[in-house]
Amino acid sequence: MSRGSGGGYDRHITIFSPEGRLFQVEYAFKAVKAAGVTSIGVRGKDSVCVVTQKKVPDKLLDPTSITHLFPVTKFLGLLATGTTADARTLVQQARNEAAEFRFKYGYEMPVDVLARWIADKSQIYTQHAYMRPLGVVAMVLGIDDENGPRLFKCDPAGHFFGHKATSAGLKEQEAINFLEKKMKNDPEFSYDETVQTAISALQSVLQEDFKANEIEVGVVRRDNPAFQVLTMEEIDEHLTAISERD
Repeated sequence: MSRGSGGGYDRHITIFSPEGRLFQVEYAFKAVKAAGVTSIGVRGKDSVCVVTQKKVPDKLLDPTSITHLFPVTKFLGLLATGTTADARTLVQQARNEAAEFRFKYGYEMPVDVLARWIADKSQIYTQHAYMRPLGVVAMVLGIDDENGPRLFKCDPAGHFFGHKATSAGLKEQEAINFLEKKMKNDPEFSYDETVQTAISALQSVLQEDFKANEIEVGVVRRDNPAFQVLTMEEIDEHLTAISERD
């Protein structure tokens, strides 16, 4: 049993180590980082924007078939960082759940309800041995009827929090440090500022200038609450604005 400090406690999801840790759940966080992608979400005054890297591993792949941005309903978007295959099953179940909510209660599922559902689901996976945790950190965004723009992040351990700005993936901590400086005095970003803050944060953390086909941008706005994935042309406009500003 004494294999390094783990001592066999990482063989089983549901067993605590003597230090009170669940190794398998910690490894799920590592799996998210191992995907090698960094994502960023920023909440503005009347919009939310999420940005992630788009890596096409093979020249023969059709780049339109690769995405980390998923609409759950018309008004709720999800950005998945980590294992895309796990994300797809999560999104499929989330869509069913949101459709059921709409049918049962007669109004669209709010952002925090979806985030709580994803977190509850992840938490169950840390208790039962027959399911492994999902290697996905999900950012959920939408416009709430009462509270305006909302951005939530759900992780494999079953935590979920609302954020002004957040990051997930490989360079998560560096991005959070950058965003903390940007969001210091609670700036009320306009839509354009929100998108450009998110993109420039990603550029600054990865220290590279992107082309429009190397990133994906998803947005929701108060005046148009439907979840949208920006086109290449729209991303290009923002990239140009950032390079002119700098």
